[in-house]
Amino acid sequence: MTSPFFFVFLFSSLLTGNVDANPNYREALSKSLLFFQGQRSGRLPRGQQLSWRASSGLSDGSSAHVDLTGGYYDAGDNVKFNFPMAFTTTMLSWSALEYGKRMGPELQNARVNIRWATDYLLKCARATPGKLYVGVGDPNVDHKCWERPEDMDTPRTVYSVSPSNPGSDVAAETAAALAAASMVFRKVDSTYSRLLLATAKDVMQFAIQYRGAYSDSLSSSVCPFYCSYSGYKDELMWGASWLLRATNNPYYANFIKSLGGGDQPDIFSWDNKYAGAYVLLSRVCLVSYKNPCFSIRLSDSLIQNHYFWQRALLNKDINFEPYKQAAENFMCQILPDSPSSSTQYTQGGLMYKLPQSNLQYVTSITFLLTTYAKYMKATKHTFNCGNSVIVPNALISLSKRQVDYIIGDNPIRMSYMVGFGSNFPKRIHHRASSLPSHSLHSKSLGCNGGFQSFYTQNPNPNILTGAIVGGPNQNDGYPDQRDDYSHSEPATYINAAFVGPLAYFASGRAG
Repeated sequence: MTSPFFFVFLFSSLLTGNVDANPNYREALSKSLLFFQGQRSGRLPRGQQLSWRASSGLSDGSSAHVDLTGGYYDAGDNVKFNFPMAFTTTMLSWSALEYGKRMGPELQNARVNIRWATDYLLKCARATPGKLYVGVGDPNVDHKCWERPEDMDTPRTVYSVSPSNPGSDVAAETAAALAAASMVFRKVDSTYSRLLLATAKDVMQFAIQYRGAYSDSLSSSVCPFYCSYSGYKDELMWGASWLLRATNNPYYANFIKSLGGGDQPDIFSWDNKYAGAYVLLSRVCLVSYKNPCFSIRLSDSLIQNHYFWQRALLNKDINFEPYKQAAENFMCQILPDSPSSSTQYTQGGLMYKLPQSNLQYVTSITFLLTTYAKYMKATKHTFNCGNSVIVPNALISLSKRQVDYIIGDNPIRMSYMVGFGSNFPKRIHHRASSLPSHSLHSKSLGCNGGFQSFYTQNPNPNILTGAIVGGPNQNDGYPDQRDDYSHSEPATYINAAFVGPLAYFASGRAG
């Protein structure tokens, strides 16, 4: 079979016109963060740049006599699903932690986006003792309507998990988001950071103590939209890994070990967190006590007060070695020339995992490729896929190929980031983008009033700058049709995972 990289070089040599041989990664980074303003729920601040959006969901939570305003709509609809929202928050926080120094002024924008989510997640975790709110809005009714968030007249039903109706997956992901964010704010707002971490500990304990999948507790309210298909063990490992990183408490290390080995997936997403947990835990093995790169970093925000890490390193603790091996097995399943590769690539060189919203997997996996390569570079580490020795630049090259493809270096010269370049999706599956803005048409359109705009071939009137859509099909084609949601719908978790790789390449630094 012809190597996928043959096609990469073939098509790269043919690309001309709008594609920039040296993409403006910094512009893409800025726009990828601006996108989140278009997804905001709640009362919008004065500094709102995407002015075609207005405040919405201002009574969210009232049916349960709590304040659940704020947060993000997950994609092109008007529902707040906390499971993918928390994953989005975790990935934005991980991006800030790993790549914040490379972001320049965009780091502050990343923090603003993170805080918009964590303010809401704190309300969900703290509003009612013994209960974790996990969503607002009836998805089955919402998906039958095509209306602006400012016009919502569908039920804003509140959903929660509790000891009698557990949700270890959504609770552990919420804990991961709060713990990761606590480190982002540790130096800039210590009071807020402590609140985030204390809440993360409580929510994680809830996830551990009351085991069960939230899909079982909430059934059709979350399925088939965001079912926990992979179960909840991956979230327990993921949440505990973030608490371990945030606290250095051996309790979480022992808990992770008590879970036993995890699956060996070839995917990473809002549903399946194993690969992310493996990469996160592999840092323990890749941090070398004698390595000057990391002896310098022992004082920074990522490795503060590392009594646990220092003990592990000084005692040559290799208990985390299996997670490093699992992370590398994952990489071997992704690399196209690896003997154990299970990943398809399009002729244009794009990773192709699943037909529905494929770019969500591409951006998440690309984040792991870039981040693991960063760890490898810092410790001069290599690993093997069969008889092949994998060096950091092999992961970086593949990561860069995915980033470049998404922002325009592909066979049809389409940037899959809205508003980036001159050729990008114009008819995205997104209610607020596709309907007249509230400032131009203040009268409510109602549940069915927007379908006239839905079925038109006209471009969306409001540009959702920075939004990354589901992406092309397996033949590198993209029809740009509003009703083709599997390809044309953007989502917060697609963008969140893309921020880190963009920051890496925007900085122009190799390390």
